[in-house]
Amino acid sequence: MLFAALKETAPHEKRVALTPDVAKKLIEFGHQVSIESDAGKESGYPNGMYEKVGCSVEKDKEALLKKIDFLLTVNSLPEEDVAKLSKNSHMIGMLKPHQNASLLKKLAKHKVTSFSLELTPRITRAQSMDVLSSQSNLAGYKAVIDGAYEFGRALPLMMTAAGTIPAARILILGAGVAGLQAIATARRLGAIVSAYDVRAAAKEQVESLGATFVSVEMVEAGEGTGGYAKEMSDAYKKAQEDKLKEVLKSQDIVITTAQIPGKPAPVLITEAMVKTMKVGSVIIDLASESGGNCASTEHGKTQVKHGVKIVGPANMPSRIATDASQLYAKNILSFLKNLMNKEGTNLDINWQDEIVLATCLTHDGAIVHANFKEQN
Repeated sequence: MLFAALKETAPHEKRVALTPDVAKKLIEFGHQVSIESDAGKESGYPNGMYEKVGCSVEKDKEALLKKIDFLLTVNSLPEEDVAKLSKNSHMIGMLKPHQNASLLKKLAKHKVTSFSLELTPRITRAQSMDVLSSQSNLAGYKAVIDGAYEFGRALPLMMTAAGTIPAARILILGAGVAGLQAIATARRLGAIVSAYDVRAAAKEQVESLGATFVSVEMVEAGEGTGGYAKEMSDAYKKAQEDKLKEVLKSQDIVITTAQIPGKPAPVLITEAMVKTMKVGSVIIDLASESGGNCASTEHGKTQVKHGVKIVGPANMPSRIATDASQLYAKNILSFLKNLMNKEGTNLDINWQDEIVLATCLTHDGAIVHANFKEQN
C-alpha cells in the first residue's frame, strides 16, 4: 500500500502528518511511502530526511493524489482535492466533522474511507492514538511560554540587593490535558498558580501539581462523556461568574482552555470581568477557535482592551511544530496498527471495534458514523 502526506494548506498550519521516523516504520512493514515536496519543511523535516529513510518525495501533487491508498493529514483535505483521490482510498486526520458537513458528503460520494482522529475514544487502549491529548499537552506548555513573553515581567519571586520582585500569579481556566500541562509549566517557572474546572475530579489533579483549586460554592457535577466537561446550568454559571470575577482581580496571566466537543466554547470571562483585571495583565485564550472563553477574544489576533492584553492564538500546537508533528505522526502510526494485521503488512479492519466505530466517518459510499448519518 502507498501511504502519503501532503503539504498542509490550512492557515497558520506548520505541522506535517508524516515524520521521517514514522515513514521509516511503514517502509519496514513493507509499504511504499511518499510525501509532497517540502511538506515537512515548516516543521523542521526537510525533503532529505525523508529520502534518507527511503521515502519518495513527489512534486506533482495531483499525480500523487490519484495513486494514494492512505492519505495521512493533519487537517481535512480541501474539498476540491477529494475528487482527485482514487476510489476506495483512505484518509486519516483531524477532519472536524461537526464543521464540515459538505466534506463528509464528498468523501462518501467518492468512496473514500475516512477516519477523524479527534473522535478517538478516551479509553486505555487508545491512549497512544489520542491526538487531542498529544496536541493539547504541547498547547498548554506553549501558552505559558507565550503568556510569559506577552507579560513582559519576571514570573518567579526574586530577592535582590536592589529590591524584591514578587512572583507572578497565573490562573488556569480548565484543567484538562492543556490546563494541567499549563499548571506544571507555570509552576516550573516559579509562578503562583491557581486553577478552576467544573469537574470535581480535577481538584485532586490540580492540587497534586502544586496549584490552588478555585472552588465554586455550588454543587453540580461537571463531568461529561469521554472525560470532557459538560455544559452547566444557568444558576451554576452565575455562581461561577461571581467567583471568577473576584479571583481575576489579582491575576497577572490567565490561560483559558475550556471547551465542549461540538459546541461553542463556554464564555468564562465577560468584558465586565476584563475591566476589573489589573492593567498590564494578559489573557491567552486557547479556546479562541471555537469562540473563546473570553468574550473579548478575537481568533488569530492580539489586542489590548481596558489595559489587558488578550491573545487569541491561531493553532497553538503549530507554534511548536517539530514536536507537535512528531507526536501526531506517532498517534497516526498507533491508529494504523489497529487497522492492520499483527505484522502491519495488510489491512485487517474490525468494523465492530470501539475505536473504529468512534472514528470512521465514511465507508463504501456512505456516511457511517452514528452522529452524522442523517447527512447522507
